[in-house]
Amino acid sequence: MIKARVLTRTEPRTIDLMLQPFYEFVRVESSGGLVLIAATAIALIWANSPLGDLYETFKNIPLTVGAGKFILSKPAILWINDGLMAVFFFLVGLEIKREILVGELNSLRQASLPIFAAVGGMAVPAVIYALFNSGASSADGWGIPMATDIAFSLGVLSMLGDRVPLSLKVFLTAVAIVDDIGAILVIAVFYSSGISLLAIGIGIVVFFGMLLLNRIGVRAPLPYLLLGIIMWLAFLKSGVHATVAGVLAAMTIPASTRICCKDFVGSMSGHLEDYDNAAGDGAVTISNKQMLSALGLMSKDVLKASPPLKRIEHNLHYWVAFAIMPIFALANAGINISGEGAGIDLFHPVSLGIFFGLIGGKVIGICLASWASIRLGLADMPRGMSPGHFFGASLLAGIGFTMSIFIATLAWDDSSPFIVNAKFSILAASVVAGLLGFLVLWSCPLATDCREGESS
Repeated sequence: MIKARVLTRTEPRTIDLMLQPFYEFVRVESSGGLVLIAATAIALIWANSPLGDLYETFKNIPLTVGAGKFILSKPAILWINDGLMAVFFFLVGLEIKREILVGELNSLRQASLPIFAAVGGMAVPAVIYALFNSGASSADGWGIPMATDIAFSLGVLSMLGDRVPLSLKVFLTAVAIVDDIGAILVIAVFYSSGISLLAIGIGIVVFFGMLLLNRIGVRAPLPYLLLGIIMWLAFLKSGVHATVAGVLAAMTIPASTRICCKDFVGSMSGHLEDYDNAAGDGAVTISNKQMLSALGLMSKDVLKASPPLKRIEHNLHYWVAFAIMPIFALANAGINISGEGAGIDLFHPVSLGIFFGLIGGKVIGICLASWASIRLGLADMPRGMSPGHFFGASLLAGIGFTMSIFIATLAWDDSSPFIVNAKFSILAASVVAGLLGFLVLWSCPLATDCREGESS
């Protein structure tokens, strides 16, 4: 029999267990936001230092992979923006799929408020940018102020601690995820060029092949990885931006388990009993074949009981937050703002359109759409949130940073006269939005929903 153990600490509440994945997500995203800030500061200092030429060399150093006739050679900046960002969008796709299956986007009623808020928060900034750049050659940048950087926005929220209700964090996370869906659609439809139907066809065939793997019960990540790389290459050559392949690949990852809860508990109990019986007194695990066998069987059962989607998302979060996104920021945030040739015009239509799109457009769009959806009875008012919380959240949604810079690199290349103004305005607007959002939320009354939950 398995030896009984006495628990000496308080058992976690059911609500804590249910919200644990969300807490972990926020913790990783907010910590990653701090790393992003450090990478951005390094890029700005490096680009404006005497080693600025070395920064440009770093971005444009050629990297080649392949063998024989199958060679792919690109500058480092393109490997980062087309390759590493595909991994980022793969993670975004996993988050979107999870939210649709079991999260805030699981039901229409539950998802209606963040959907309305996100749509308003994308449409109004695009309109504001278009008004500033109407008829100009810079009009292609209308998608830049639509984006929200979830890592930075949640990073600011984390600094507020218990001063903001949990419902606000859930709302802002859901809005950012819907915003990501909009950004993906904008990139796929409006920022793709030179379409190759053959390459797209190959990519779609591979996509359906990955869906078939899911259908027949393949759960090992390696087949999905290999086919995902092939799909990425197909989209890279298709004219549709390669990051779209990351999102499509995420949609094929299995989200179900191969063993139900009751069977898992029964099987694990048997393995634990075998392990306990094989241990004896003072047995050494490494020399006990029965114990090792029981451990191996338990490990297999754990894999059967854990959805691959959640497992991959969990493992990938750290790589994206602490490696991929900082590398992206390091390669793209270095703007030369000193000396002659800096070329920054604060009153250029691009600068004004992006700045006021991110600051004013997000506030008007999110607040107006949220108010209208609640007033019309299409959505429910989140518990513990006040109008001030909506205002603060809409300001934080104006932190465009990563996604805005990424869309700017799709709208124009480094030789464009607009790119420096765009990146500088994105950084300036993100800083202002973060500071204003923090101050607004700090001035709101202390959150009470957590305390009420603890006393109930």
